[in-house]
Amino acid sequence: MTPEAGTLSHGVNGALRIAVEAERYRIEADDLKSLLFYGRVIPIVEDRSQAPGELTIEGHAAMNASGRAMMLHTRAGSYIIPLVSLQRVARGEAISAPLFPLIEVGLYE
Repeated sequence: MTPEAGTLSHGVNGALRIAVEAERYRIEADDLKSLLFYGRVIPIVEDRSQAPGELTIEGHAAMNASGRAMMLHTRAGSYIIPLVSLQRVARGEAISAPLFPLIEVGLYE
């Protein structure tokens, strides 16, 4: 069995936490609603203890072209998670879900 590339889990106040290698990120609940209901690209912020009100954007998340998965692009790499898994974690039905590495295929290589 191969180890998970990363994990998406339910956080405090409806936020989602992303753990990839040694990096920790967060998606705020309001941003998640914008992604799921309106298909907007949303920021992924650093999940470290910082001064109140200070956020560092470390990447972005967007729905894929088919609308059946969310793509996450961070400094640690690019990942994808099926929409069903994302929704289950966001609703609190699942504790966590694995992230899968997003491999870009060069069509002209």
